[in-house]
Amino acid sequence: MGIISWIIFGALAGWVASMIVGTNERQGCLGNIVIGVIGAFLGGILVELLTSQSMNFEWSWRSFIVAVIGSVLLLAITGWFRKRS
Repeated sequence: MGIISWIIFGALAGWVASMIVGTNERQGCLGNIVIGVIGAFLGGILVELLTSQSMNFEWSWRSFIVAVIGSVLLLAITGWFRKRS
């Protein structure tokens, strides 16, 4: 995927994850993009570690679900650290 595809994919995944976690009101479009792209990367690493299969990110439902799961995990981790401080 190109950089524009990563941004669009990340924005969608971050937005869905923020609605699941309940942080949609606190972060804007840029926050959704950052969370989605980092979450997609995190989700891809987790899939590779757990299944020993390489994760190829293209526009597919599997990639989107992995990106959303990674984004939800990232939002949960950052929320946990915010509560502790």
